[in-house]
Amino acid sequence: MPWILLIGLWQMVATSGWVNPGLMPTPWQVASKLVDLLFNGRLAIDILKSTQRVILGVSLGIAAAVPVGFLIGWYKGARTFLDPLINFFRALPPIALIPLVVVYFGIDEPAKVVILFYASFFAAVIVMYEGVSQISPIFIKVARTLGANDWEIFSRVIVPMTTPHILTSVRVALGVAWATLVASELVAAQQGLGALIQSAGSFFQLDVIYVGIVCIGSVALSMDMALRVLTRRMLRWQDRVEAA
Repeated sequence: MPWILLIGLWQMVATSGWVNPGLMPTPWQVASKLVDLLFNGRLAIDILKSTQRVILGVSLGIAAAVPVGFLIGWYKGARTFLDPLINFFRALPPIALIPLVVVYFGIDEPAKVVILFYASFFAAVIVMYEGVSQISPIFIKVARTLGANDWEIFSRVIVPMTTPHILTSVRVALGVAWATLVASELVAAQQGLGALIQSAGSFFQLDVIYVGIVCIGSVALSMDMALRVLTRRMLRWQDRVEAA
């Protein structure tokens, strides 16, 4: 229903005369261009390329954010030392780092992945840090009282309790990475949805720009929905515990 309302509003604005028709294509024009680019253009390759970059950047970002988030969330000394640094770099927009990224990593794929990694890491590490810091030490004390060793505490207490935060970190990192995609593909990208949008902007092809925007939102939404399903399946034990 919200999509029908949104498309209806879009159609109304585009055909109402409130804006110049040349500045806002109708939903039908955008849909026609999408089909044309999908079957007669490079759109499928652009979607695949951008998705690959996002997945790689987020995977690397999460791989780094989970241990760092656990470290600063669980150990006060590490939090005191690292928290100012993380908050400093988190405030820097990835697009501001593009000149330095080009200098250090060139203009090939590593540069684009580094920008996505940067955005993903600092988005995810905050979620992990906040989640881990909320775990009550009483669970650790109870486990030790029952005779659990360090490995059993980590695998049977810490991991299950941090799994929801890890999955939330992935969702947040994916959203931030897709939002940063166009910036990452400013680095001399020839393929990708960001490159498609930038190229279309140079030639004032507004319908193509809308196609790129719709594709980014659709792929990001699909990945988020898949993560929600995965989260519900992996966290069924929480429902059983609450029911008990």
